[in-house]
Amino acid sequence: MRLALLGCGTVGSEVVRLLHEQAADLAARIGAPLEIAGIAVRRLGRDRGDLPVDPALFTTDALGLIKRDDVDVVVEVVGGIEPARGWLVEALRAGKSVVTANKALLAEDGAALHDAAAEGGGDLYYEASVAGAIPLLRPLRESLHGDRINRVTGIVNGTTNFILSAMDATGAGFAEALEEATELGYAEADPTADVEGFDAAAKAAILASLAFHTRVGAADVHREGITEVTAADVASAKAMGCTIKLLCIAARGADAAGRETVSVRVHPAMIPLGHPLASVGDAFNAVFVEAEAAGPLMFYGRGAGGAPTASAVLGDVVAVSRNRLAGVRSASESAYADLPVRPMGEALTRYHISLDVADRPGVLAAVAGVFARHDVSIATVRQGPAGGGAAGRGEDADLVIVTHVAPDAALAATVRELRGLDIVRSVASVLRVEGGL
Repeated sequence: MRLALLGCGTVGSEVVRLLHEQAADLAARIGAPLEIAGIAVRRLGRDRGDLPVDPALFTTDALGLIKRDDVDVVVEVVGGIEPARGWLVEALRAGKSVVTANKALLAEDGAALHDAAAEGGGDLYYEASVAGAIPLLRPLRESLHGDRINRVTGIVNGTTNFILSAMDATGAGFAEALEEATELGYAEADPTADVEGFDAAAKAAILASLAFHTRVGAADVHREGITEVTAADVASAKAMGCTIKLLCIAARGADAAGRETVSVRVHPAMIPLGHPLASVGDAFNAVFVEAEAAGPLMFYGRGAGGAPTASAVLGDVVAVSRNRLAGVRSASESAYADLPVRPMGEALTRYHISLDVADRPGVLAAVAGVFARHDVSIATVRQGPAGGGAAGRGEDADLVIVTHVAPDAALAATVRELRGLDIVRSVASVLRVEGGL
């Protein structure tokens, strides 16, 4: 089986190394040896250290490599939308099997790839696109195909999980924790894709598509990052017996008209310390799946890095290679349900709202009246002097309110009205609460 490798950076180099080190085992598992037909790179002259590969295999002509008749499998670890989309569509339409780690492309236009795979008759595998080496996507699309999945909740971005874990452990602010993550190599020089939730949103779209047999794209995912999470938010979460995580949440449920829909969102949220995801620290990933027959399932491990991601890539290469030798292909995309995606305003969630209010009689009643007008029920109220200082009547006070479950639009409207009250000096923070607190 001859492979065309597109990209030879951190992940691509690890793929080459593992192909070399495990050549005999891989050949035994597949029933034929794996050979690299060529490696497409941006620059030929780059120093690649002691990579165990013939320099003559490198080329800058990715499309020409893909079109070669002696290529059976195309492995793409370049990333981005273009030119990767054009390359992979070309390969799939030509009947070649494709293994990709490109979460952004799958979330942006996975439909084009699946359609091209159906047209050409090859396999499209992408285990490495979500949660690195954690075996997650294949269980969703194969092992759990006989079950009904109702909800998927996950920590799928290691950078943000490291930052939030550091803030929780040390009391540091966001900027300090991000600086530490950058120094340790967990955060890129430009961390926008991670801290603003774009990376997690792409993964949420892929997970929802597989879990609910529905095409879900990145544009369907409500996205919020962690840049507004403060040390005070983390301290407030601790006081409630919670921690804060950037969660991707994909859920099946009925809308107001009773139609079955899916909701897909990414945002920071408080979860109780007893929740399975609360103990996931450092740069680890974990995904919690709730299925009707199988019950709750947890997938945990390293979600990024060259070697873990290359492990997932090689697992897919073995699978598609065995299929080609047997003259079969894997099951095609399952999008039969075609469920509508519910707007974020209709998603059912809970809020933790911290207010700086005037410390005088009648304030709590006025605030409660705002919640009542929007049909939002209050679960708990905690009141104290502004800044958490010693008790005693002053000009301002802190008011922390946790709501019961309500539509997100009603909760957001409540916060907007609170911001306009004279007695509310400021809405210090708003965070969603998940996990059954």
